[in-house]
Amino acid sequence: MYTSYIGKKFLKLYNRKSGQSLSARAFFDAIFFPDFFNHETHLMHVGNSPFFQRPSAKAMEGGLTKAQAQLKKLHQDIQNEVPNMATFVGFAAKDMIGTTSGQLSNINFKIEPDEMYASWIGEALGVGVSGGFVMLLDKEEVLWTLFKGWKVYRNYLQQTPNLKDKQIETWNGKWLTHVFSDSYNPEEPTENFELGEEEVLGKLAITTQRWSKVVFALAKKYPTQDITAYAYNLSQTNTTLGFINLRLPEVRHMWEWRNKTFINRKESALTEKEISQLEPYYNFKGACKLGTIGLKALEPDKLRDFLPAPFGRNKDYKFSDESSYTQFQIYKLWIIAMLNKTELLDLAAQVATAIGEYENQNKAEGRGTNKASQDVKKIREAKNLKEFIESLTDLLEKTPGYASTFKQVVKDVLALPLDQFPLFITLIRFEYQYQKSNSNSQLKINL
Repeated sequence: MYTSYIGKKFLKLYNRKSGQSLSARAFFDAIFFPDFFNHETHLMHVGNSPFFQRPSAKAMEGGLTKAQAQLKKLHQDIQNEVPNMATFVGFAAKDMIGTTSGQLSNINFKIEPDEMYASWIGEALGVGVSGGFVMLLDKEEVLWTLFKGWKVYRNYLQQTPNLKDKQIETWNGKWLTHVFSDSYNPEEPTENFELGEEEVLGKLAITTQRWSKVVFALAKKYPTQDITAYAYNLSQTNTTLGFINLRLPEVRHMWEWRNKTFINRKESALTEKEISQLEPYYNFKGACKLGTIGLKALEPDKLRDFLPAPFGRNKDYKFSDESSYTQFQIYKLWIIAMLNKTELLDLAAQVATAIGEYENQNKAEGRGTNKASQDVKKIREAKNLKEFIESLTDLLEKTPGYASTFKQVVKDVLALPLDQFPLFITLIRFEYQYQKSNSNSQLKINL
């Protein structure tokens, strides 16, 4: 199982850094067990394992504590029982009755005890993300960062009696994004640390980290690298999403385009924190279905409301307060990053200006107001490239001053991949609505 691979990789790292040569079992007994299970509250949950069950009075004879009796039972089960999900984390059920029995095999192969102990260590290094899934990241710095967070979690759990336990993967998601953020202070590790607890059945529970925030944190730490994550869920029925490539340089484009776009407008630029707050359209499983997780997977939620039909719901964006302007910037920034061409942003703004001026001029002169609005609507709601070019050509006769702009627009749009055409139209729609709102409202921000 990949949990054991990660566990063994971490163990090599630990031994190298500590100058020791601990086996997986020795590490489990000396380092892992004291923090994870030698307390009333546990840091992780492994279904049907001895730590999930109350030991009998006989098992506790000789002065053993509950935790010590459970540890002894685990050692016995690993040594004597057929490997199963209660001793080998992520493995199959013990028999055909279990819901994960589909993983059972009649192939007789031996699994060494150290492999099983390592699987516990690997699972404890999993990064929980929204949707109930866990990512294992084959990156030494990530593994060491998560390991350093174990004791912080134990201390936090001890100091917060009403906090739900057994949430190590969820904790890891929050801890990793915190340590890899600008607000992390190594001298005061928990300073500015936001867990976002919520009440569940009378107890406080750590909320699961949004998968996009984990990806943004990794992109900040490794802006030039792709990282492979193994994604899965262990529950009554195990779910494996497999190995997913995280295209972190693509994700980093969001910040790069922020810098290019707002280079002379620092006062209105999105902060890195605001960008990382992006709520994606795809849940984690849906993002994995794209094959890789990069810029496309980070499509902002509800953006499709404002795409022209049939690509979206064809709604006009409404500016109401500061948060609506921030959301507008997020939408626009993602579209610019997807289009990957500065000139298209400028051209979209120029087209928006041209159709706005044409509409306003006709309105001011009291002639053809409805016709002007229809002309503008055809451009803003063009369903395909042919409709867009025809509508732009019709408008060219009425706005000859924009001839060079329209010519360049047609040239650049013809070079766009077909799936990016709706994004360019949406950029025009956004610029049009922004200009219209900014001219009619006292709430003005330079975007």
